[in-house]
Amino acid sequence: MPETSRRGLLFGATAISAGALLTACTSNEPKNAEPAGNSQSAADDKPGKPVTIGFAGPQADHGWLNAINVNAKSRAEKYSEVTLEITEGSNDTAAQIGQVKTLINKKVDVLVILPADGKALTQVGLEAMRAGIPVVNLDRIFASPQAYRCWVGGDNYGMGLNAGHYIGEQLKGKADAKVVELAGIDNLELTKQRSQGFADALKNYSNIKLVARQAADFTVESGQAKMAQLLQAQKQFDALWNHDDDQGVGALRAIQQAGRDEFIMVGGAGAKSAMDAIKADNGVLKATVLYPPTMAASAIDLARALGQNKGIDGLSEMEIPTSLTLYSAVVTKDNIDQYLPTGFN
Repeated sequence: MPETSRRGLLFGATAISAGALLTACTSNEPKNAEPAGNSQSAADDKPGKPVTIGFAGPQADHGWLNAINVNAKSRAEKYSEVTLEITEGSNDTAAQIGQVKTLINKKVDVLVILPADGKALTQVGLEAMRAGIPVVNLDRIFASPQAYRCWVGGDNYGMGLNAGHYIGEQLKGKADAKVVELAGIDNLELTKQRSQGFADALKNYSNIKLVARQAADFTVESGQAKMAQLLQAQKQFDALWNHDDDQGVGALRAIQQAGRDEFIMVGGAGAKSAMDAIKADNGVLKATVLYPPTMAASAIDLARALGQNKGIDGLSEMEIPTSLTLYSAVVTKDNIDQYLPTGFN
């Protein structure tokens, strides 16, 4: 699953908000970049100079990670002047470092890297930047800001915050409301951030109490097993927040097997299976909080702009920003048609 410990400025699911306050990078500019005063016009959909983008990500062993690859490839295909050099994903840090080094040796114009381990790949990010190849660091952040030109990723704290506010609003008229949480892998920073955001949101509702929490492993099997334990321990509750829609498939199985339907469920990430269930509106799952894999498409947009020495259309700045954080929208039956095309398998 995606991991990030940095929360920057808001970044929409598919486009940058022109009104956002964005700061251009100055301290870690690669040596082949043009000075800001010499930048060309903002990037748009019209073909520009040819750009070769190297893309290196982890193994697509989870629906979200596979969607990252799909989004990157489809976005690159949109631009006739963009060539995408994509590596075979790996969760082995040494293998991924080797893949990035190969892309550096090929002298690609820009690198997009979603590291299996941000800290472990920091050095190769620095190597690329020192070689004059701008790096777009995707989601899992490097340990040094000198290792990337721009970071773009999701808002884990915001996921928890928005899930908590949604549940709070649904239960605000109910006395002594009980909520349970099915978290992800507890030793990941992202899980801690999601849980903290959720807890902070619930503090706004004095009638709601978090009565139980279980950590799963972002898999269908773990979701089913841990949800079964929660259901057995809690004979009645009013809402469930599940951090991840993949493990949510298993959680829903456990819920159906137990014959429970007295509560509402909110998912996380934005899988198509969850969105289909929300649209059908015939079960407990009523919403999911996005962690959009469209960030990979946005990373390709940013890499293209960097390769063409351009800024971003709709912003006054002549350089792309240093940090962009996607917004964790809450998807319900009221807006499902808008977000359904972004759902991933």
